[in-house]
Amino acid sequence: MSLVSTRSAGETKRVRLSPEERRLQLITLGTEMLVDRPLEEISVDDIAKMAGISRGLLFHYFASKQEFHEAIARHVSTEFFVAIMPNRELSLFDMLRDSIERYVDYVCEHSAPYRSVLRGPASVTPDMVGYVNETRGAIADLIVSELPLPPEGAELARLTLAIRGWIAFVEETILTWMVEKPISRAALVDLLVESLPALALSPALIAALQG
Repeated sequence: MSLVSTRSAGETKRVRLSPEERRLQLITLGTEMLVDRPLEEISVDDIAKMAGISRGLLFHYFASKQEFHEAIARHVSTEFFVAIMPNRELSLFDMLRDSIERYVDYVCEHSAPYRSVLRGPASVTPDMVGYVNETRGAIADLIVSELPLPPEGAELARLTLAIRGWIAFVEETILTWMVEKPISRAALVDLLVESLPALALSPALIAALQG
């Protein structure tokens, strides 16, 4: 167990944190720092000072600075993944639009962490590339799981490949849109929603889903 100081009504109170709570506190502080600095510039010394612990104790929870940075990236991605989980009370295409709208809203509200994980210098390291690809794969699997398809076969393989490409298209399109804003948010959502069936679904499958 670890202790953290909090201040209430002018008094300092010592709060005992479990190892899991301390680890989450450190990751959360790192995520908040992404607002004004890229992932690779997050200082473990600054984090330790903000948490009221020694630098050495931080490395009790993370084996290295790189592992700490990867934990921050994983936390950002997990928050994002939860934010876009489909609403299964909606029809299939309404579900897609709803998830895309929440995707756009999440990225706009958390643009610094999102951009740092996808485009920052740390994003090209082998570990981070593998992690980002893992997240894209999880999103692709989530989309495929909602479609009435056989568990294997050429159609499934084709669809999965196309969806992975679509995810990369969505990432790049949203990042560009946030900088340039050439179209409205509504037009952006329409573009992203309409591009998935156009790219990934065969005419027969689209007809079946709409029917």
